[in-house]
Amino acid sequence: MIKETESYYVSLQEPQQSCLLALRSLILAQDENIRETQKYGMPCFCYRKNIFCYLWTDKKTSEPYILMAEGIYLNHPALEKGSRSRMKILKVDPGKNLPVTIIKEILTEGVALYINGIVKVK
Repeated sequence: MIKETESYYVSLQEPQQSCLLALRSLILAQDENIRETQKYGMPCFCYRKNIFCYLWTDKKTSEPYILMAEGIYLNHPALEKGSRSRMKILKVDPGKNLPVTIIKEILTEGVALYINGIVKVK
C-alpha cells in the first residue's frame, strides 16, 4: 500500500516525478529534524513541528519548485518572492541537472532560521 506522502509523487509524469523525488531526498537529508507530511494535497516538510517548505509544480508550466515557508527571512538571490508576502520559491527546471549547491545553501539557511531562534520552534 502506498503511503499518503508517496501518492503525490506516484501521480506525476516524468521528468517532474524524478525531479521532485530528488528534491525530496535533498530536503530530508538536510537535517534529522525534518519530517515529511502532506498539507493542501502537496508534500510538506516540517522542522520539528513547524512548516519548513513545500514541493509543488507550477500550474501553468508544470515546473517544480521548492516553496520556503519563511522565505521572507531568506536573502538568497535564486529565491523569488513574486506577489507572496511571506514565502519565496526556488524554481527548478526538471530537464536540467539540479542546482544542488544552491538548493543546499537555501536549505541550510532555512534550517538556521529555526536553530538560531529567528523562527520560533513549537
